[in-house]
Amino acid sequence: NNGDLGSIYSTSTLSLNIMLLQELHQLILERNAVETDPFVTVHEANATLLKQVDSWQNKCDALERENAALDASTAGTGLTTGAALRNETRLRDKLEQLQEELNEKLKVHQKDTTQALDTANSLAQVKDSHASLEQKIKKLEQGMETKNKSMEHLERQLQDAKTTTRLAEQQYMGLKETIRSLQSENDVLKKENNALIDRIVGGKERTNDEVNALNEMVDQLKKEVEMLRTLKVQDDKRREWFGGKAKKDDKDLKAEQDKKVKSARTLFGTMGSVAPSGIQHLVKAHTGDATCVRYDASGDLLATCGTDSTVKIWESNTGNLRATLRGSHAITACDIGGGLAVGGGSDKMCRVWNIKTERMIHQLVGHANKITCVRLFGNERAVLTGSADRSLKVWDISRKTYRQTTTLRHSSTCYSVDVASDSFTTVSGHMDGGLRFWDVRTGERTADMEGLHDGGITSVQFSPTVATQVLTSGKDNCLKLIDMRTGATLSTMTDPAFCTTYNWSSAAVSPDGQYAASVSSNDGQLFVWHTLDGSLVRKLKGHEAGAGGLAWGPGGTSGQQVSSVDKTGTLILWA
Repeated sequence: NNGDLGSIYSTSTLSLNIMLLQELHQLILERNAVETDPFVTVHEANATLLKQVDSWQNKCDALERENAALDASTAGTGLTTGAALRNETRLRDKLEQLQEELNEKLKVHQKDTTQALDTANSLAQVKDSHASLEQKIKKLEQGMETKNKSMEHLERQLQDAKTTTRLAEQQYMGLKETIRSLQSENDVLKKENNALIDRIVGGKERTNDEVNALNEMVDQLKKEVEMLRTLKVQDDKRREWFGGKAKKDDKDLKAEQDKKVKSARTLFGTMGSVAPSGIQHLVKAHTGDATCVRYDASGDLLATCGTDSTVKIWESNTGNLRATLRGSHAITACDIGGGLAVGGGSDKMCRVWNIKTERMIHQLVGHANKITCVRLFGNERAVLTGSADRSLKVWDISRKTYRQTTTLRHSSTCYSVDVASDSFTTVSGHMDGGLRFWDVRTGERTADMEGLHDGGITSVQFSPTVATQVLTSGKDNCLKLIDMRTGATLSTMTDPAFCTTYNWSSAAVSPDGQYAASVSSNDGQLFVWHTLDGSLVRKLKGHEAGAGGLAWGPGGTSGQQVSSVDKTGTLILWA
């Protein structure tokens, strides 16, 4: 009947709706399981659809209830078949309308799903693009880091080039000034040369006259000697005739001659070093402070330097000036040997001169601060310099173009250096009171003695007689004789009146190793001690101002050995 037909149709419709809803719900769950995170908007749309499904379910339930009510009404009131058909038609229309709405919702859902898939693809492409961009950014960052390193390298090269340029400019200005000085000196030398030629010609003439006179005297003496020999023979024969003997036989004569020779040798200094006892020559050496004095190996020449930018060469026996060597700034350290003189100072350069020609042959450039000490090696083929830039440098000057061979670096400013007799062991005294030994062949520090003096070491010297002993002078107003093998202090030399305040204050050992000497920075007194026990031998007054430079030479032809210089530029050659 119509009621059963309507009930069957309603049940089928409800089952279809439920199946559709279950399929839709299952699809939504699968989609959510895969795409929940990237598709928040789709999830929200799904929630909306679920609400609409619930609404449709409620509507279906209402329709079922309405259908049941209609069935009951039809059964109770006996509605006609026409009325049932109209009701079925109305319900069918409503179901079709709901079906169309559901189709529209499904189309919208499919469209949303398509958009979500497109969005997922776009997101994947964006992620790929992002990863590609990150790789490009990493490559760009690596390239930027490489460029930065290249820039830093170029900046360092530029800085080195600027430093080299400044050094070259300084050297160029020094050369220009040297050339001007040489030109002026050349004019003076020409005049002096002409005068010297005149003196030499006159001297040769006088020498010839004197030689002729001496030849005549020798001939006369030979004749007298021959006559005396004849007389002696006659006298001996006469004594023998009368039973006497000759005064002296040949052995006695030879012994007497040997005694005279030995006495003469002793008189001229072969007996060893003699402690100075007074002033032999006093010379105004420099117009400013005189800072250093050094003897050459012969002892006949000595070099001094000062703040007047000069190094001067003197004759030790007469105190006469032999040569004047000019620089451009204050010179605080010098040395002499093998016909060469070296000087270094505040312009960070060390100059090397030929004493005979008085011409500069090298200008050693490389230190970053003022030069505090210099020393020639024994073969005069190399120079050792120390600087306030905390480095020691060895320079090869055996060729026309100098070459820096070794750089020795340390942690404290070096005030003084010395080279041992083996020409490869060096010692340096430093501001921190330490003593350091070096091997210039390898550039390695072979020994380090810390804290020998309080306030810094201003002077170091290897003993001329014992190769393992070093004399030091420090700002604690004392001298020490050190054994470099053990680091032990063999003797300490000081005096209440002795004072050391200058960075360039010097001390020296006598050639025989018996004495040590230095000058006081406050009043210029000369102090001499015994190295064996540190006892004071004597102190001499000569300088009128504080003195710092002192040297004890081997004693030349005149035997003069000790010299000192002071703040007023005065040089004293001690007798």
